[in-house]
Amino acid sequence: MRTFVTGATGWIGSAVVDELISTGHQVIGLARSDRAEQALTAKGAGFVRGDLDDLASLRQGAAEADAVIHLANKHDWGNPAESDRSERAAVRTLGDALAGTGRPFVVAAPLSGLVEGRPATEDDVSPAVGPESNRGGSENLALDYVAQGVRTVITRFAPSVHGRGDWGFVNFLTAAARKQGVSGYIGDGSAAWSAVHRDDAARLIRLGMEQAPAGTRLHAVAEEAVTTKAIAEAIGRSLGLPVVSVAPQDAGAHFGFVGGFFADTMTASGDATRRLLSWEPTGPSLLADIDAGAYTA
Repeated sequence: MRTFVTGATGWIGSAVVDELISTGHQVIGLARSDRAEQALTAKGAGFVRGDLDDLASLRQGAAEADAVIHLANKHDWGNPAESDRSERAAVRTLGDALAGTGRPFVVAAPLSGLVEGRPATEDDVSPAVGPESNRGGSENLALDYVAQGVRTVITRFAPSVHGRGDWGFVNFLTAAARKQGVSGYIGDGSAAWSAVHRDDAARLIRLGMEQAPAGTRLHAVAEEAVTTKAIAEAIGRSLGLPVVSVAPQDAGAHFGFVGGFFADTMTASGDATRRLLSWEPTGPSLLADIDAGAYTA
């Protein structure tokens, strides 16, 4: 399939592009810079020049594609309302371009905020509805397009999509440990995260695009729950630093913005996803990646 990918040179997107090309798909990536164009061209992919605010470029990419994979997000932690606005506008633009075509529309979504007190499942409906909600309610907005003839597939990502070169949450936790001289966890460290290796997540995206029915929610989860204390201990081992508990009221000062996420349990099951697509993660675990130097090399 000729596949239009937003976020095609990002952490997850670059792996998705590799996975698609290696399995015979043609890729057109959204490129917002000369560097992004060059990275895509070097892989044998094409590009459409633009960004999430260039809605004409999004329409062009979607209209000319057999499938759309939407991974890009501004992730502006200082201005989340702007990130939410742009995400909703992008999903609406892509969905409108695909309406009536029956083509796949794979949309990235987070696992956080779905349920409390238990791991989330693929049957759990996102409570984020409308433009003022988390990510602009983009998950539910994308699913609305199923009724308009779009094969929407939601892929919810574990909070740690890990591997060598990861710039996400575990990278920020490692940076905080270096800065503070200790590797910290919050409170008793019983909060837990799900995790998945980047290559396994990329393969799931490709399988979802190829096979998942309209309206499917997939969970990119290889490990259901890794405690934050275990993550801190692995970071401590990798850096040769002591491991300490940080009081909840001090988390912001110690960790920066990532402290708010590190205090939360964000776990989910991926059992239904595995059954549906015969997807079996094969990459290393989060702790194995940390111990192998993925965040300290």
